[in-house]
Amino acid sequence: MAALEPRIEAIANELLDQVEASGQLDLIQDLAYPLPVIVIAEMLGIPAQDRDRFKHWSDEITASADSLLGDSGAHGQQAQAEMAAYFRDIIAQRRAQPQDDLISALLAAELNDEKLSEADVVSLCWLLLVAGNETTTNLIGNAVLSLLEHPEEFARLRSNPALLNTAIEETLRYRSPVQFMFRVTKVDAELGGQTIPAGSMVMAGIGSANRDEAKFSDPDRFDIARDPNPHIAFGHGNHFCLGAPLARVEARVALTAIFDRLGDLRRANDDQLVPPKGFAVHGVKHLPLLFTPKP
Repeated sequence: MAALEPRIEAIANELLDQVEASGQLDLIQDLAYPLPVIVIAEMLGIPAQDRDRFKHWSDEITASADSLLGDSGAHGQQAQAEMAAYFRDIIAQRRAQPQDDLISALLAAELNDEKLSEADVVSLCWLLLVAGNETTTNLIGNAVLSLLEHPEEFARLRSNPALLNTAIEETLRYRSPVQFMFRVTKVDAELGGQTIPAGSMVMAGIGSANRDEAKFSDPDRFDIARDPNPHIAFGHGNHFCLGAPLARVEARVALTAIFDRLGDLRRANDDQLVPPKGFAVHGVKHLPLLFTPKP
């Protein structure tokens, strides 16, 4: 992550360069969406011209969780098939001509004389792209939205920029980018006086757990200096998010660039904000903002 940070800073500033003179931006479309897509694509070694395809596939796969609520999920299945086929082509190219990218490194990785299978590499690439895309987009958008909705906390952060890291952690708790996670019980389990049979799918409410009054004092208050803050926005134990360090770096870099360059940041209008597709994720599709460029 330390080696990646200068490149992430360059990408964030290049994206802001494109909107700075106008005094307005859609935070999601102009910065929060393209930043993590570009970073993940560069890590994997995906050509720049293919990034929009990956955004489309990632959105469809994220939205496919709605199949649990009655949606057919057909678009998500098609996106998964198209993405897997794309990665198999890239893997074939890297086997023939390795490059300095993560896919080549995965193909070369070896433990006890055993290498990853093609299915393993495709699965890891799929995970990195989907999990590292919209979740980080929503983290950046949710942080700015929460600060705008709590001007006293925004002023507190401006007067003490050292609180940025804890402000990011509080955003992860207060507006968790992933609201639900799915698990399958291995054995009969007792929970809340109910028995969950072995082999049952369980929907765990991450967003609810992060507002648990038994765990957090005044849980519905947005407090950028909250300490301790044992949120589970990145999961827990063996299921802790692989991309958590990257998400934290991207959020810190993006928010630093925003606050350093965009003064008098405010909502462009009072229109109702629209959530992204996929009930398991939490964010907004658009966040139009006005600002005054700083000298």
